[in-house]
Amino acid sequence: MGKYKAIDIARWFVKRNLRDVNNGEDEKMTLLKLLKLLYYAEGCSLALDDRSLYDEKIIAWEHGPVVEEVWRSFDDAYNLYIDEMDMSESLSKISESDRELLEDVYTVFGKYSASGLRNKTHGERPWLDATHNGQVFNAEIPRPAIKAYFKENYVKN
Repeated sequence: MGKYKAIDIARWFVKRNLRDVNNGEDEKMTLLKLLKLLYYAEGCSLALDDRSLYDEKIIAWEHGPVVEEVWRSFDDAYNLYIDEMDMSESLSKISESDRELLEDVYTVFGKYSASGLRNKTHGERPWLDATHNGQVFNAEIPRPAIKAYFKENYVKN
């Protein structure tokens, strides 16, 4: 069972990105990039800690893994506005150890562009299997498949 709502994790990534944007170190987060970072955060959490960060389904869309609830939360894919009160509430829920995990995910995967992350997910088994090699979309990407892939390819215990 997930500890948070996916939107809470998404807000953490948006806030973290703003720090880099304000320091001139990165470009502003897009919805496409955010959705991929959510996927990578979940994969790392499953592989490292054997637990989900959030319960919402991860769906294989044409442009990669998507948490629909987060996708629906933003009106503009290029301006990820979050009310300050909502931001504070979400950030206060996330434990220190989970913030460290998210920071690691952001450091490793956040350096990629949105299209780079999209292309990366398109070459990985969980998305490929869920879409029958990019032929069928809208299937759920099973958590066990994500966990197994991340244990084998990203997380070395």
